[in-house]
Amino acid sequence: MSNLRTYSDDEVRAKLAELGLTEWYLEDGWIRRKYNTDGWPQTLMAVNAIGFLCEAAWHHADLAVTWGKLWVKLKTHEAGGITDRDFELARKIEEVVLWRPSGGALTGNPKKFVFSK
Repeated sequence: MSNLRTYSDDEVRAKLAELGLTEWYLEDGWIRRKYNTDGWPQTLMAVNAIGFLCEAAWHHADLAVTWGKLWVKLKTHEAGGITDRDFELARKIEEVVLWRPSGGALTGNPKKFVFSK
């Protein structure tokens, strides 16, 4: 077992709210999030971005992928629950997957990439 602190279910829910991860929820010992996209290419781009983040963080998400939808599940297996690693990775995933250009030289894609509802 790891020395990482795990959070109780109530603490997980409170921490998700505190961090503004309002679309993330706790279910069956995982924190989860569903992303909707505009189609298969956008879904694959989101999967690749999440894969890069996970590898860089040396912490890995479980993903379920289909046309226009992507489900992300996080927990720290070695600790047997939800740890700060999961919250930090969820925040970074949210930041990267939902990022949009807001002016300047990066004008953005004329189509939506990923939307949250």
